[in-house]
Amino acid sequence: MTGSLLKKNARKLIFNNALYIFLFSLLYVALTSVISRSAIRLSGIIGFDEINSRLAAGELPGLSILFSNFNYFWFFIGVMMFLIQPLFDFGFINYCLKTVRKEKTSIKNLFAGLIFFTKVISIFLITSLYIILWSTLLLIPGIVASYRYRQAYYILIDDPRKGALQCISESCLMMNGKKLDLLTIDISFLGWIALDLLIFLVTPLPFAVPVVSLWLSPYLGLTRAAFYENSVSDVAV
Repeated sequence: MTGSLLKKNARKLIFNNALYIFLFSLLYVALTSVISRSAIRLSGIIGFDEINSRLAAGELPGLSILFSNFNYFWFFIGVMMFLIQPLFDFGFINYCLKTVRKEKTSIKNLFAGLIFFTKVISIFLITSLYIILWSTLLLIPGIVASYRYRQAYYILIDDPRKGALQCISESCLMMNGKKLDLLTIDISFLGWIALDLLIFLVTPLPFAVPVVSLWLSPYLGLTRAAFYENSVSDVAV
């Protein structure tokens, strides 16, 4: 199934379940936005809104300005908050996969990561470490590695009995010959992602962030879930 067809099916799912999907997406985007902004604030690193105000005033913030309020304790708390986000990412992936499969969904899907806390965090930390290590060689190996591990959360959703390393290993096998296909799909979303990031950078208030994300999150999430579902079918064949 081509990327354009996967995206078309994702749009159809959104239009057919618009109210519920957008409400679910609003909750997801609001939670992750607040978490990410709070993590930055608590770490003592000045936020994007302050950076923007300084740039507008003609001041170029240096490292001493960026870390002017740095505190080790609050940095640790910020890191802990940052680690909460993968749990909600996992929950949103769970919701998108169930939606693609036309299974029953509920708000509980967003909090599925709390049930599998250890495995979700383990997958996140292990894959992040692998990607960083590959990236120390060159940028391209790091990108390839990131796509190699992309299906690990989906595999855990399908079989929660599997461990983190098994999910990562099976993701590598599943993505053999498919990494370029998924990269092509992601590239097709670059315009939306750039617009979403721009709004995030220039908007100081968390509630204003979901403007583009309300559309992008389910659109991208459902397309990627459909890609996984299609990959599972190929493996089964």
